[in-house]
Amino acid sequence: MTPQTPQPNPEVGAAVKAADRAHVFHSWSAQELIDPLAVAGAEGSYFWDYDGRRYLDFTSGLVYTNIGYQHPKVVAAIQEQAAKMTTFAPAFAVEARSEAARLIAERTPGDLDKIFFTNGGADANEHAVRMARLHTGRPKVLSAYRSYHGGTQQAINLTGDPRRWASDSASNGVVHFWTPFLYRSRFYAETEEQECARALEHLETTIVFEGPATIAAIVLETIPGTAGIMVPPAGYLAGVRELCDTYGIVLILDEVMAGFGRTGKWFAAELYDVVPDLMTFAKGVNSGYVPLGGVAISGEIAETFGKRAYPGGLTYSGHPLACAAAVATINVMEEEGVVENAARLGETVLGPGLRELAERHPSVGEVRGVGMFWAVELVRDRATREPLVPYNAAGEANAPMAAFAAAAKKGGLWPFVNMNRTHAVPPCNASEAELKEGLAVLDAALSVADAHVE
Repeated sequence: MTPQTPQPNPEVGAAVKAADRAHVFHSWSAQELIDPLAVAGAEGSYFWDYDGRRYLDFTSGLVYTNIGYQHPKVVAAIQEQAAKMTTFAPAFAVEARSEAARLIAERTPGDLDKIFFTNGGADANEHAVRMARLHTGRPKVLSAYRSYHGGTQQAINLTGDPRRWASDSASNGVVHFWTPFLYRSRFYAETEEQECARALEHLETTIVFEGPATIAAIVLETIPGTAGIMVPPAGYLAGVRELCDTYGIVLILDEVMAGFGRTGKWFAAELYDVVPDLMTFAKGVNSGYVPLGGVAISGEIAETFGKRAYPGGLTYSGHPLACAAAVATINVMEEEGVVENAARLGETVLGPGLRELAERHPSVGEVRGVGMFWAVELVRDRATREPLVPYNAAGEANAPMAAFAAAAKKGGLWPFVNMNRTHAVPPCNASEAELKEGLAVLDAALSVADAHVE
C-alpha cells in the first residue's frame, strides 16, 4: 500500500494536543511528565503527525496492527457490519460472531474449538485463569517473572515485570518462577540444552514445593513479548506440557501478542508442536481495528461447563463490529499471504538485517526473534552484558535509551523501546523495502547508543 502524503495542519494538531492534555488520562504514565504525539492519520506501515512528519511504525501500535493501518477490506467490512447490525447482546447467535469463532477455531491447534470472546487480552487471561480454577478446583496459578499478561487485577498479578509491583497484594494466588533465557540465565547454563533442562527442573521443583494439588494452571506467553521476545529453547514448552500432564495442571498459553501471524505461524504454539488446554488471544485477531480478545478452550474444559453454568461474561462479548473486523482480517491474511510474508521476510530480511547491525554496533549485545517479532538487547559492555540502562530505569538513568529513541524518531522511524531493548515488530505485511528502510534508520540510531558503550 502506498501511504498518503501527509498534509500539515499544525493548528488542528495544537487543538488536539491541548484537549488531550486537559482531559485524557494516559495509562502507565506520570501525567505531567509525558508529551504525547498528536497523530493526524495512518495507513499501511506508516503514520504521520499534524506537522506533516511521517513515521515508519516499527511498533505495530502495541504489536497489534498485524495487517497495518486502514486496510481497505477490513474498513469496508466494519462499515458494512455497522450498516447491518452495529451491536447485539452476547446471548444470541449472530452471524459475525459465529463466523469469527469458526475461523479462529479452524486455526487454533488441537481441539481448541470453543471460543469465548472478550474485549481484549487482559480479560482473556482473567477468564482463562477462572476457567482453570473452576475446572480443577485448585487455587494457585504459576507464571513467569519475565512476562506481561495485562492490566486488570488478576492479569497484572500474573505479570512478572515491574508494572505488577504497585498492585501486587500477594493475595491473588500467583506464584512466579524463572523461565529459560540463556543470554541472562538464572541457571548458570552455558548452552541452550542446559538452560532448558535446568529451567524445567526449576519449574518442577516449584510445583513440588508449592504442592501440585494446589496448582490450577501454569500461564506462559508462548514467546514472551514486552518482556523481551525470548524465544524458548527446543523442548522447553513440550517439557512444560509434560509437567502439566503429570500433575494435572492446566496449561494456558498467552498468544495475545505472538498470535495471528506475528511469528510466521498463525499461532506460536505451532512452532513447538504443543497444544495447551486454554489459549488466549487478542491484538492481531483483527489488527486492533475494534477491541476484541478471547479464550480458545479445549474439549475437556468446555465439557466442564456443559451442564454447569460458567460464572463469567461481558456485555460486549463477541461484539458484532469487532467480530466482523476479525472475519475480514483473517480472510485478508489468507488471501494476501500475510503469515507467509512474516515468516519469509523475518528469515530473509529482518533477522539477517538486525544481526548485521549487531556486527557493526558494540551497543548490541544480542539479537533474537522469529517472523516479525524481534528484540535487540542493548548493552554498555558486551563482555559483562551490563545493560545499557539499569533494570526499570527512569529519568536520567534512562537517558541513553531515550537518546536512542529520539534519534530513531528523528530519522522517521517510531521504535518500540522497553528497558534496555528495542523491539523490531513491524506489521506482518510490511514490504521488503519498508523493512530495509527501518533497518537503515536503526543503523543510524544505534550509533547514538554506541556512544555509551564502555
